[in-house]
Amino acid sequence: MAVSMEKVARTAPGLVSLYKQAAVSLDKHRLSGERAAVYLVLDRSGSMRPFYRDGTVQHLAEQVLGLAAHFDDDGIVPVVFFSTEVDGVAEVSLTDYEGRITKLNEAYGHMGRTDYAAAMEAVIGHYERSGATAPAFVVFQTDGGPSSRRAAVDVLCRAAELPLFWQFVGFGDDEFRFLRRLDELPVPAKRVVDNAGFFAAGTDPRSISDGDLYDELTAEFPEWLAAARAKGIVRG
Repeated sequence: MAVSMEKVARTAPGLVSLYKQAAVSLDKHRLSGERAAVYLVLDRSGSMRPFYRDGTVQHLAEQVLGLAAHFDDDGIVPVVFFSTEVDGVAEVSLTDYEGRITKLNEAYGHMGRTDYAAAMEAVIGHYERSGATAPAFVVFQTDGGPSSRRAAVDVLCRAAELPLFWQFVGFGDDEFRFLRRLDELPVPAKRVVDNAGFFAAGTDPRSISDGDLYDELTAEFPEWLAAARAKGIVRG
């Protein structure tokens, strides 16, 4: 069951507008009623400082929480922070989200380089330990390519056997050639199903309307669900 509008209004009134807008996109992409465990992965490389400082990353977390309230019934999104390694694993929830990303980022200290693989492994481990029966929808935010491209490709291809979909979101002015490559890795030569999507949010992600962001986040998820169900990766 999704979190009800009444519960969102009662526990997180600041997210009501996002919850409503997410519902529109889910209906548009025929995802209403689907269940998923939602994860958020956040880049803490040094170049991300401005996006944390101006509240852009905090805003993304709130947008993801508004979406997650439709996919899951607990109103909680695990958050993996990464740079050179995994800097921390925490969560945002309907009852604790305001300013939380900024506080966590500051608490983790040094902002290093960019290791996708470590963050992806952390999500896989968390999901497998959770005992979840629904598939996972992972919003993976970054502002550039990883320090080890081979490791990232290896993890993504291996993870194609698991009920996890990776939606990459690019912040900033990078060309994101590597992320576009990840999005287009061949099936079945490299992976059993296409388990990733990507879109570039640009240098001012907050200028994207909530509706457009939700459309981008959910655009490729239905195709993956169909393919993963056909392969028996996702049940039901």
